[in-house]
Amino acid sequence: MSTDKKSHKIPTDGGQALTQNAFASLAGLDALSGLGASSELGAPAELGAPANLPDGGRISATPPTLTPTPSPTPSLPNPQKTPAPASASRKNRGRVDVLREKAGRGGKTVTVACGFTGIGLPEKESLAKKMRAACGAGGTVKDGRIEIQGDKRDEVARILTEAGFRPVFAGG
Repeated sequence: MSTDKKSHKIPTDGGQALTQNAFASLAGLDALSGLGASSELGAPAELGAPANLPDGGRISATPPTLTPTPSPTPSLPNPQKTPAPASASRKNRGRVDVLREKAGRGGKTVTVACGFTGIGLPEKESLAKKMRAACGAGGTVKDGRIEIQGDKRDEVARILTEAGFRPVFAGG
């Protein structure tokens, strides 16, 4: 049962050298031409090495150190006239009823926020996610209402107030 199988090994010596430089087209851009001549950086320009790389496009084992450049700070003509970002979120977005329900749930208490006007399902889902995280409880969005497990009316009202709604405790 001895059969001579030829060994199909993959060579790991690196193979042939690359013939194209992926960065060669970048050498002619106007934005890069002001960064310095390639002869200053040690890479010959006729080989198509990028002019802005000190190693001529070679990858080194150590990452380069970058020095941050200070960004100019825009000056405001009159800081008193600029509205604060918090005041935009304080805009009254409407009344939302916060209820506590137990009926039809096997004796389990559920906090329900309903009566949203002018918001869609994605925003209700994001509000429900914030409420679930803040309350440490489960919850869902059903029929345009946000349901949170347990009696969490205070936490739900706080999140609704932060979102710009006017929560009103109704029922139970």
